[in-house]
Amino acid sequence: TASLLFSILNNAGHKTAQLGTLGTIADGFNQETTLTTPDSISLQKTFSKLRDADFSHIVMEVSSHALDQYRVADVEFDVALFTNLTPEHLDYHASIEAYYQAKARLFRMLPLESTAIVNESDPNGLRMAEETNAPTLTFSRSNGNSIHFSDLNISISGIHGKIIAGQITYEIDSSLVGEFNAENILGAVSVAHALGIEKEMIEDGIKKCSAIPGRMESFPLANGAKAIIDYAHTPDSYEKVLGILKKVSLDDACLYVVFGAGGDRDASKRPEMARIAENFATHCFVTPDNPRTEDPDQISKEIIDGFSGSNFTVFKDRGAGLEDALNRSEKNDIVAILGKGREEYQDIKSKKEFYSDLEIIRRYQ
Repeated sequence: TASLLFSILNNAGHKTAQLGTLGTIADGFNQETTLTTPDSISLQKTFSKLRDADFSHIVMEVSSHALDQYRVADVEFDVALFTNLTPEHLDYHASIEAYYQAKARLFRMLPLESTAIVNESDPNGLRMAEETNAPTLTFSRSNGNSIHFSDLNISISGIHGKIIAGQITYEIDSSLVGEFNAENILGAVSVAHALGIEKEMIEDGIKKCSAIPGRMESFPLANGAKAIIDYAHTPDSYEKVLGILKKVSLDDACLYVVFGAGGDRDASKRPEMARIAENFATHCFVTPDNPRTEDPDQISKEIIDGFSGSNFTVFKDRGAGLEDALNRSEKNDIVAILGKGREEYQDIKSKKEFYSDLEIIRRYQ
């Protein structure tokens, strides 16, 4: 959603910066990746530098950790967008309710001059709208009273349709794929609509955002297969990403899934991710993925507890697992590499060692 909105605002002539999981994306600034939301002092320094460089807009991902730790307590947001709430970060938050309360803090702190935008299709959307005193807009996959899609068509070639926002109809022509990206487009268009961006600028901005680094990013291989890298690292994101890939793949094509689970994070999701991957995959390749201070072998054991069959292989080295999947692939097959996106490291025993899924994939193109 952030990348789509970033594209719209830049297309409309606003000098815009993006802060979040992809780092700082701004003309003239190094794209350094740290926390999704930096600490309050670093964040204010970045704001100051962007202001001095004449940036007018900032699109910012605000993490639940940052809200819980008051990293953005002194930031006055003009627009806040709630996309969804799924079981995540439960290693940090004591419960899903605590996770909700952390996110709700953003909406409670909005001044009256701000605008809150919520996804009504999420079970917590309307509840979140009640948390704020700011004017609220809603968007929805199906509710005609909210900003919504009409004539929606989702296929391997992209997302096409119309978004109805009151008296305005936005023509959507996007090369992004999947229902979750249709929802991301709805969110981005809703924010741009609230900001009064011109219709043509919004439509063109969506069209120009043809790929988002590390998010369902497709790479054709020399053997006719495709490699897809995605940051997916939760059961919900596995269901969405793998469901889409299975739906768009040919009937006789294989879907190979390379994945692992981060260390020092919610361990309960590990077997669940295996169960979901197995449901869609021809074969799974279980590998380390930022084990941090945990034993990677133990993480793998907890993952494979979720498998009911034997169509999986466990690797001690992620690169070896990825190469095995790529070597097995044939024309029209899909190799889904989940968890790391475009990260260029493995976090092992609190040390970051160079590693890149993308670098390995490039060798097979």
